Amino acid sequence: MSRISENLKVINDRIAEAAARGGRRREDVRLVCVSKTVGPEEVREAYAAGQRDFAENRVQKLVEKQEALRDLADISWHLIGQLQTNKIKYCADKVAMIHSLDRAALATALDRFAAKKGITVDCLLEVNISGEESKTGLPLGEVDAFMEEFARTGNIRLRGVMTMAPEGAPEGVLRSVFAGAAELAERIRRMNVPNAPMGELSMGMSGDYEIAVEEGATLVRIGTACFR
Repeated sequence: MSRISENLKVINDRIAEAAARGGRRREDVRLVCVSKTVGPEEVREAYAAGQRDFAENRVQKLVEKQEALRDLADISWHLIGQLQTNKIKYCADKVAMIHSLDRAALATALDRFAAKKGITVDCLLEVNISGEESKTGLPLGEVDAFMEEFARTGNIRLRGVMTMAPEGAPEGVLRSVFAGAAELAERIRRMNVPNAPMGELSMGMSGDYEIAVEEGATLVRIGTACFR
């Protein structure tokens, strides 16, 4: 078994255990391997081990890896980094999900692009739950205004919330952030905004994904632990 295969087995086992502690099934949580620090060959190795979801945080690197791995028909790509409106045309119709919808102007631009293409673009609302200045994402206080703007779109689907917890924070802080994201997703769902089912929670990385799963994560974004 290769090093990456071994890493994936450990991660998947830990996800299963964390899901069980949270009263859920392993199938309720999707592992997204963040491949931003590795090349196409490492992605191929993870793919050979059964992994299908991968993420990049830069559009250019995403496009390059998609081209290098175009023979892998059922590979699924996610964009997790901040997206500029002038880069939408290069990626929005080529990814399973954009995890970093963080402003109304981006929602409007994505909606316009999707309308022209005749597609629906799946997104997650990136929210800065922790309030850290160093973190990207929509401030909590601006969510309601964002949703008013989002309600005017018709070609993008808001699948849920994405957030990042403070690195190295105590367990209590991590749980508070992750629980806050789950509460926000439920609050938005209750707004009954069209195209906002809000069933997904993208949270948890290499250092805290087990806690995130216990708190309801449906997508965990793991890079270091996958490819180290």
